[in-house]
Amino acid sequence: MRVAVCFQLKKSKMRTDGVSPLYVRCTLHGQRFEVATGFALLTDDWNETKQLVKGRTEEVKIINNRLEKIRTRIQDIYNQLESLGESFDVITIKEKFLGNRKEKGLIEVFDLVVKDVEAKVGKDYSNGTLKHYKTSKKRLLEFLKRRTPNADIALSKVDFGFLAAFDLFLKTDKKVMPNTALTYHKHLKRVYNIAISLGLVSKCPYDSFKPTRNKTNREFLTLQELEGIRNKRISIPRMDLVRDIFVFAGYTGLSFCELEKISPTHIQKGIDGKDWIFIYRNKTETRCAIPLLPAASNVLKKYENHPDVLLNNTLLPIYTNQKMNSYLKELADICGIQKKLSMHVARHTFATSVTLTNGVPIETVSKMLGHTSLKTTQIYARIVDTKISNEMDQLQKKLGGDVGV
Repeated sequence: MRVAVCFQLKKSKMRTDGVSPLYVRCTLHGQRFEVATGFALLTDDWNETKQLVKGRTEEVKIINNRLEKIRTRIQDIYNQLESLGESFDVITIKEKFLGNRKEKGLIEVFDLVVKDVEAKVGKDYSNGTLKHYKTSKKRLLEFLKRRTPNADIALSKVDFGFLAAFDLFLKTDKKVMPNTALTYHKHLKRVYNIAISLGLVSKCPYDSFKPTRNKTNREFLTLQELEGIRNKRISIPRMDLVRDIFVFAGYTGLSFCELEKISPTHIQKGIDGKDWIFIYRNKTETRCAIPLLPAASNVLKKYENHPDVLLNNTLLPIYTNQKMNSYLKELADICGIQKKLSMHVARHTFATSVTLTNGVPIETVSKMLGHTSLKTTQIYARIVDTKISNEMDQLQKKLGGDVGV
C-alpha cells in the first residue's frame, strides 16, 4: 500500500480576515499525520479537486511548486523507508519529514499549561486549580517512568492505548475513584487542545478515548438533622466551633473557600434593608447574594469578638479544610448523625433541605449558590423530587394502597 498525500484548508482555524491555514495530510495503513505547510489562503483561492491554488500569478506558481515539492518529499521518504525492508509507520514518515524540527513532548507542553495557570492565579484560576494541574502532571510523570526510560513522550505517540493504560494506572496503582481520574484526563485533554491550537498536533487522542464518570451521591442532611446539630450542647470548645462553622455553611451555602475569606465587608444591606452576604465564588468568580438567615446571623454574633476574628479581620475563626473534615467525623458521632459529614454536605444541605424543599425557586437557589449553569442546581432538584417520591410511597403504604373515592 502506497502512502496517500493531500492538502487541506483548515477552515476550523479560519482567521478573522477569512484566511485559513493550509495543511498537508499523510495517510498510511489507516493512520495519518497533518502538518502546517506555512501557507494560508482564502477558501475561494483553493481548488480542492485539483489540489492547487487558483490563478496564474507568479506568487501562485511559487506556492503550487512548493506544495508539489512537499508531496514529492513525503513520497521519497516513504520509498526510502520501504526499500530498507524495516517496519515503519506514518509517525516515522512524519519524523523524517520534519527533520530538525523536533516534535514537542507531552510533559514539555504540560509545563507550558501549568505556567499559564500559575500566571493567572487570582485572575482566571485559584491556587486550588493550580495545585490540581501540578498533581495531574506528577501522576503523568509517574506513569511515564514505568513505560519508558525517558521522562517524556512525543505528543503524536499518545493514542487510545496510552490513555487506557494511564486510566488503569490511576485507578489501580493510585487507587483513585473514576471522577478523580476524570479530572486528570480533563487536564491532559486541555494540554492537547492547546497543542492543536499551536499547530503542534492535528488530532486529540481523546476523540477516541472517553473516560468514565460515576454518578455522585450528593449527601445532605434533613432540616431536622441540621437543627439537631445546631441545638446540641457541646462542651468541647474545638468541637463547638466546628459545629458552628458547619451550621453557618448549612444556612448560607458557602463553600470552605468562601468561609475562609469572608470578612465584614461581605456583609451589606440588601434590597430589603436586612443583612445579606455579597461574595464572589472562588471557583467560578460568580457573584453570590445570600440573605443572612437568623441561624447564620447568630453564629456571627457569637464570634464577633473572637481574638482570631479581630486579628485577621474575618467573620469566623476557621480551621484548615483538612482539620475541619477530620473534626466533622467527631461531630457526627457526638450528634448521632450516621451520614459522613463534610463541608460539601453543609452546602448541599442548604441547597436541598433549607431552600428547595421549602419552596425557594430553583433559579433563586442557583444564584445564591453561585452556579454558572442552572443544570448544576437541577441536580439538587432531582434529589428533592426523589425525596418527595419516597415520602409519598411511605404515605401510600400507611394509607393501605389505593384510596377509594
